Amino acid sequence: MQHILALPVSITSLASFSPLGNSPDLVWQSYLDDTTRIRTIGFGNKAALGAPLTEDVKRQVKTLRETESRYASLDDSVLYAIIASRQAVAAAGWQSGDDFGINIGSSRGATGLFEKYYSELINTGATATQASPTTTLGNIASWVAQDLKSSGPDISHSITCSTALHAVLNGVAWLGSGMAQKFLVGGSEAPLTPFTIAQMQAMKIYASKESDYPCLAMDLTKKSNSMVLGEGAAAACLVPGRVPNALGYIEGVGYATEALKHSVSISANAECLQKSMQMAITGINPAEVDAVVMHAPGTVKGDLSEYNAVKAVFGESLPLLTTNKWKTGHTFGASGLLSLELGLMMIQHNRFIDVPYLAPQKQTKDIKKVLVNAVGFGGNAVSILISR
Repeated sequence: MQHILALPVSITSLASFSPLGNSPDLVWQSYLDDTTRIRTIGFGNKAALGAPLTEDVKRQVKTLRETESRYASLDDSVLYAIIASRQAVAAAGWQSGDDFGINIGSSRGATGLFEKYYSELINTGATATQASPTTTLGNIASWVAQDLKSSGPDISHSITCSTALHAVLNGVAWLGSGMAQKFLVGGSEAPLTPFTIAQMQAMKIYASKESDYPCLAMDLTKKSNSMVLGEGAAAACLVPGRVPNALGYIEGVGYATEALKHSVSISANAECLQKSMQMAITGINPAEVDAVVMHAPGTVKGDLSEYNAVKAVFGESLPLLTTNKWKTGHTFGASGLLSLELGLMMIQHNRFIDVPYLAPQKQTKDIKKVLVNAVGFGGNAVSILISR
């Protein structure tokens, strides 16, 4: 696998747009404090927990929508992706019109617009001309390509919560094949909408109680599900090989899908994650992995099954384990790349970011290699091994 994919691949930039802010300094400073970004917000005529964008970041979205008329009718998920992609490409030194591929996905796509247009249909029997082109899933990558004037392929996809890391897999594969020399990958999600929240509540996985930490991701003692949604986007620029001044390197990738017992199930020991992690660390001693950024959505079964999978792969000598869902909420299709961003930052700053309500873990050595997990509905998992 390693030779086929021509690893390593260099990550030359990574930009995010989330409840933590929209610059590397803001994001890192956010990780250094122990407060969550989750709070109670309004959804139509109801209130529920969520992790919204900061006011500064929201103003960026508003400005983009108002100053460029062609973007006025686009869903927030598309605008988030455009802003994150612009930042990533600028940081990498790529130019408008360059030949690079794009793969930016979303678990749900234009949910806000879909709800708006469907409501219009129910109330009036008709809908707007733009209802179809602005709610297709391909809308995200294609608009990013239009905005950046790239001349390479543009691909959108949905593989639920592992969407962003599947984009990384695709970028690695395109680079390894020689069909592209540069690839922009990412995920974007704007799920803080009434229908989306109602769906999560109907599944009985959503947190309902306000507290210092409404989402108890990775807390294996919790008695009830505590998933909370957040919104945001992230994009990364990839090139083949090991180039100087890269933020980090992709040294291994893994993926797997397990058989389902029902549509949202995962096995007790997360067999798909075991396989994806084992594939990603092929060729190295597991003890070389210094930390794992877990998917850990905050559900009772999801968190425990992933922990069991980590134990199955690493034995009793576990790496440091962390997650960011307690702080950012679950950003669905964007979450994997936000987790990868956390992993990169821990490597760059040589500082482990712990989960504040759990027993502290002591960092006893430099953080050089981090494994990042994502898993989604459909029993699919992705693991990415990154290093500096």
